[in-house]
Amino acid sequence: MNAVNIGLLGLGTVGKGTATILERNAAEILRRAGVPVRVAGAVVRDVAAAQAWQADAGLSFPITSDGDALVADPDIDIICELVGGEEPALRWTQAALDAGKHVVTANKALIATHGDALFAKARSKGVGLRFEAGVAGGIPVIKALREGLSANRINWLAGIINGTGNFILSEMASHGREFADVLAEAQALGYAEADPTFDVEGIDAAHKLAILASIAFDTTVDFDALHIEGISSIQPEDVAYAAELGYRIKHLGVARRRDAGLELRVHPALIPEKRLLANVDGVMNAVVIHGDAVGPTLHYGPGAGAEPTGSAVVADIIDLVRGGAHPAGAGIDEPKALPVLTSAEFRCPFYLRLEASDRPGVMASVAGIFGDLEISLEAILQKEPSALDESSVPIILLTRDVDEACMRQATTRLEALDDVLSPVVTLRVETLD
Repeated sequence: MNAVNIGLLGLGTVGKGTATILERNAAEILRRAGVPVRVAGAVVRDVAAAQAWQADAGLSFPITSDGDALVADPDIDIICELVGGEEPALRWTQAALDAGKHVVTANKALIATHGDALFAKARSKGVGLRFEAGVAGGIPVIKALREGLSANRINWLAGIINGTGNFILSEMASHGREFADVLAEAQALGYAEADPTFDVEGIDAAHKLAILASIAFDTTVDFDALHIEGISSIQPEDVAYAAELGYRIKHLGVARRRDAGLELRVHPALIPEKRLLANVDGVMNAVVIHGDAVGPTLHYGPGAGAEPTGSAVVADIIDLVRGGAHPAGAGIDEPKALPVLTSAEFRCPFYLRLEASDRPGVMASVAGIFGDLEISLEAILQKEPSALDESSVPIILLTRDVDEACMRQATTRLEALDDVLSPVVTLRVETLD
C-alpha cells in the first residue's frame, strides 16, 4: 500500500512532537488510518541544528530550508504548517491549498485572522484544512464541537485557553503573590515569552476564542469585534476578596448566544469555586461547552507542549487520511455572519471594590446609587481599615445580572462621590449556569 507523505513546515516544539509521534506510533497510526503515514520532508531555518536533533532522536527524513519547494513537491500529500505567525505561513498555506494538498496547522493567529478566506479556498479545491492543535493543545475540543456535539445547538462556551495566564492567576490565588513576581517566574520556567503581551493581555486567548465561536455558532468572526482584556491589572487583594466570597479569578474566553447577537469576550472573571472550571490550575486548559440537548460538558487537558500539541496535529492527519467529512470547515454551507454585541450590551453579574472614607452615611450613599439604577446586590463586604490608613475602608460588592452600560453608569456615579477615594475596580462574574 502507498504511504501518505507528510511535509512539515517547521521543526520547532510542535514539529518535533509531531515527527516523534508519527515515528513512535507508526504501527498504531497504520491500524487507524489504514495506510502508512510518514514524514517525507521538513523545512527549518537552521538545517544543521535540526539534523543534530534528528540524529539524537533516531529519525530519518530530508530536511531543507526551502519551504516553497516542499509545498510544491508532488510527492507530498499533506502539509503541516507549524511555523506560526503570519508570513511565510499564510503564503505556504495558500500555495498548498492551491496545489490540491490537505493542510493541518497549529497556527491559531492564521486561522483567526485569515480562516474565512482559507476555508473558502479549501472548499473550492476540495481539500481539507484542519486546525485542532491551534486552540487548546492536546484537548480535542474542535472535534467535540464538530462531531461529538453536532446534534446540539450550542448556547455558550467558556474556557481557560491560555496556560501562561492560568499559571499566573493560580499562583496569585495559592500564595498571595504579586502579578509581576509570578510573571517573572513564568518566564524563567519557559511558560511565558520574553515579551508576554500576547498571553497576559488576552490576544492569544482571543485568537482561540474566535476559532471556537466560528465553529460553535457556524459563523464568520471578525477578530477586531472581540472584546479583549488582560490580567496585568489584577491585584492580590481582589484575588483574596474573591476567595472570601467563594470565587476564583480566572482569565476566560466567553462566547454566548443572545437574542440580539453574540457575546465574544476575553477578560478576567470571578467563577464560583464549586465549578470545575474554577479548579483548573497551573498551565492546564479547559473549555465548558453548553449544548441545548446535552447541557454543559467539560473538556480538560494540557494546552501546550511538544507531544500534547503534536497529538492534535497527528489526529488531524489521521482524520484527513480516513476522509473526514467536510474537512474544510464546520459544515456543508459557507458560514453566515452574525451580529456581535458591543461590551456595553454584555449582561452578567459584577464584582466591585472601592476605597471609601470610614464615616457614617457612606454605605447609604453607595447603596443609593445602586437603588436609583435598579441594580440588585448579591453581597456587600466592608473590611477593616488598613493599618497604614485608618481613615478609609475597602468595600466589596457583588451585583446580580446587570447590563454593562448600566454598570458603567453606576461606576461613574460612585467615583464622583467625595467619599470614594480611588477608581472603582470592576470585574465580571461568570456563574456558568
